[in-house]
Amino acid sequence: MMATTTLLFDAPATVPVSPVRNPRQREPLLREALGMSLRAYRADKGVTLRELATHAMVSPGYLSELERGRKEVSSEVLASICQALDTTVAEVLLEAVANLSLPSINDELASTTPAAAEA
Repeated sequence: MMATTTLLFDAPATVPVSPVRNPRQREPLLREALGMSLRAYRADKGVTLRELATHAMVSPGYLSELERGRKEVSSEVLASICQALDTTVAEVLLEAVANLSLPSINDELASTTPAAAEA
């Protein structure tokens, strides 16, 4: 026979209130935030799109699409890109999570020029 325990609380539970979002503004996608992070890491390293693509063994066009948040990235390709950037997948993902919380990520994405123009 199994015993059950019931806890009683004196105070009512409070539910955290999330910040009010503009109903017209969609929540950014992970691929968009991840793309911003990859581009920022590449820029910080002073590496061109073509150089990174060569070291990561992906095409410059595909890398450009990733950086603009247009394509989903596999874990294998992400690991290859991170290795070429001399960083870890965890660091890039943490940066992407921080980008997701930025209220202006949609503005940033809209004003970002295609990375192919840099090459």
